[in-house]
Amino acid sequence: MPSSGELRRAAELIAGAGALLVCAGAGMGVDSGLPDFRGDEGFWRAYPPYARLGLRFAELADPRHFAEDPALAWGFYGHRLRLYRETMPHKGFSLLRDWGAARPGGSAVFTSNVDGQFQAAGFLLVAEVHGSIHRLQCAVPCGTEIWSADGLEPRIDEDSMRAAEPLPECPACGGLARPNILMFGDFDWISHRSDDQLRAVNEWRRDHPDLVVIELGAGQAVPTVRRYAELASAATGALIRVNPREPEIRHDRGVSLPYGALDTLTAIDELLTAG
Repeated sequence: MPSSGELRRAAELIAGAGALLVCAGAGMGVDSGLPDFRGDEGFWRAYPPYARLGLRFAELADPRHFAEDPALAWGFYGHRLRLYRETMPHKGFSLLRDWGAARPGGSAVFTSNVDGQFQAAGFLLVAEVHGSIHRLQCAVPCGTEIWSADGLEPRIDEDSMRAAEPLPECPACGGLARPNILMFGDFDWISHRSDDQLRAVNEWRRDHPDLVVIELGAGQAVPTVRRYAELASAATGALIRVNPREPEIRHDRGVSLPYGALDTLTAIDELLTAG
């Protein structure tokens, strides 16, 4: 676990914060039991059928499959949709929520995760900058409509990881629907929902210059979350970076905690509770 000095510094930052900005990458969900897609081996451990097929995460998360092989595309995303629906957020989410509730300015979330865990844990102000698997859009797209995936239950062959007919349809044109998620090389993602969320979080940020940023499980491979966390804390250096693999902080402007999210949040909470 982190040294007592590092933990105490992080706890002091949170205790003195006027507001709490949570910036989260994929590592935040690992303690909930969600798979770690870092590297081919991690992905294939989570999805053995794709290992047999030799298909990588980046190859599957490609929007062209919705045009060229929609059963393959919906096999992948339909399985993830079911997994995320069945996953309960770990205790660290409620700790963060409670810390924010105890701050005068409350809390907000900036995340690249598409799993909806923060909403499930009770957070209200969340910017899902890569979209949400719980929302759908037209695959073409024929317009700009985004709608809920509630009630959608794709049937998937667990051996081939292909989805069975009928596949989800766009209610406007009757063509194929897809998740409202930003994929690799994606020019058809409809972003207005995520844009509105981000606008609201940015406005909240401007109203709370005394915020503290706690960044969890955000790697450098897709640095969207890390960059936002660094920008939001640039004026004050009030950044707590929790990352077991890439904990480094530029110019030492912040607290570096090279450990997993749940263990670290639990240890900080013990210090906050003890006063």
